[in-house]
Amino acid sequence: MTSAELILLLLLLLLPVNILLACVVVFMERRNVEATWSWLMVLLFVPVLGFALYMFLGQNLRRRKLYRLDRRFREQLNAAITEQARMLAEGWPADEDGAIDPYRKLIDLNATRSLLTLHNEVDFFTNGLAKFERLLADIAAAQHHIHMQYYIFNNDEWGRRIRDALIAKAKEGVHVRLLYDDIGSNQLSDSFFTDYDASGAQRAVFFPSRIRYLNYRINYRNHRKIVVIDSRISYTGGFNVGNEYVGLNPRFGHWRDTHMRITGESVRTLQSLFLMDWSLAKHRVVQLRPEFFLPSAEEHEPKKKLAMQFVASGPSDQWRHIENALLHMIYTAKKTILVQTPYFIPDESLLNALRVASLSGVDVRIMIPNLADHMFVHWATRYYVGELLQAGVKCYLYNDGFLHAKMMVIDGSVATVGTANFDIRSLQLNFEVNAVFYDRSTAGRLEEIYWADVEKSIPFTLTDYNNRSAWSKFNESLSKLLSPIL
Repeated sequence: MTSAELILLLLLLLLPVNILLACVVVFMERRNVEATWSWLMVLLFVPVLGFALYMFLGQNLRRRKLYRLDRRFREQLNAAITEQARMLAEGWPADEDGAIDPYRKLIDLNATRSLLTLHNEVDFFTNGLAKFERLLADIAAAQHHIHMQYYIFNNDEWGRRIRDALIAKAKEGVHVRLLYDDIGSNQLSDSFFTDYDASGAQRAVFFPSRIRYLNYRINYRNHRKIVVIDSRISYTGGFNVGNEYVGLNPRFGHWRDTHMRITGESVRTLQSLFLMDWSLAKHRVVQLRPEFFLPSAEEHEPKKKLAMQFVASGPSDQWRHIENALLHMIYTAKKTILVQTPYFIPDESLLNALRVASLSGVDVRIMIPNLADHMFVHWATRYYVGELLQAGVKCYLYNDGFLHAKMMVIDGSVATVGTANFDIRSLQLNFEVNAVFYDRSTAGRLEEIYWADVEKSIPFTLTDYNNRSAWSKFNESLSKLLSPIL
């Protein structure tokens, strides 16, 4: 038998196996149609290897119970949610001025997963250097604990500066915990943590996925960025830890992101999220630790009244909480929708919501980076933006470095900022967290940031899109087919 005949025989033998595997994907996996077709293409055109990819990248975690809560933690959480539902139904007693009344439906939607808090204060950072200098100052002032969680923690100058600051506090007796994602922080090794481990500080790796740990969770990453200090100060947003986030990577130049420093009642929500992710990474039951939920002086100061919720989502949730919040916000818009995102690969529901809003007369504007960091994602983003341009949406290409901010402002009155991109990966596959602000003043501050970025952007029109090259059209078409699994 010749080599060609042997290859042909193997292909014929693999054909029924591939058909069987394709049937498994179609009939046994509950997923959206776009993802199903994408995986069918992989299975049919890349035999055997395609199945291996599916086993490690295509498994569905939805509705699996990943978090194990101890009785006290579960009872307190359920009691808080039940009490909030009662107070919302009766009229929130602490909201005498009716400031949150226009947002009741959105609050109710998010309340199934998040507690509404009324007394908070937020500072926004759009510059990495300013954010990390403030963070280092807060770390230096920590008295009891530092809980830190990042998707990317790099082994470079700024990664070592943050690490060394944590080491110094651990030596002072402060409880230090660092949680990082294994895929995002793939530069890290045990040698990076020699002094860190010796100081008594603790660390954990989320869903280890290197070759020796290959498992079906490899495609599900923890994209959250959370810092909680002394139950009093919290940080979250788009910045990771590394030189590129302070503009030191010549490939990207200036890194434009949006991050938040928050004090007040909502710090407890981020604390809970961190403890849940920490316990999941450590394979432990989530326990109620009262020392991590001490009330702070900022919580009840009337001058610091800011209504907000943190909305978290993950691949094991029954509902897509962040996406549902985005959809509700879009469908209730009457005048304006301002969006910033580095990656725009929406599913059909989100794409159609923006399209309908624009066709209904709402002024919809979306800003994406002109600079690409992942080519397939870049081309897929251009494809979906082209879909919106045809519906009258206005688009800007940010041209002063790389835009990594994730933000949406509706009618200048309600806004969301967080870790989730407007793409299928963030909304369906990753663990994410977004803040939703029910406050015109805060929304106005974010609008000012948006319009300042417009001055550093290039308009991208339907004419520009229609005049793109044949090569661009080919790349967009190919990327669009793979978009559900990018």
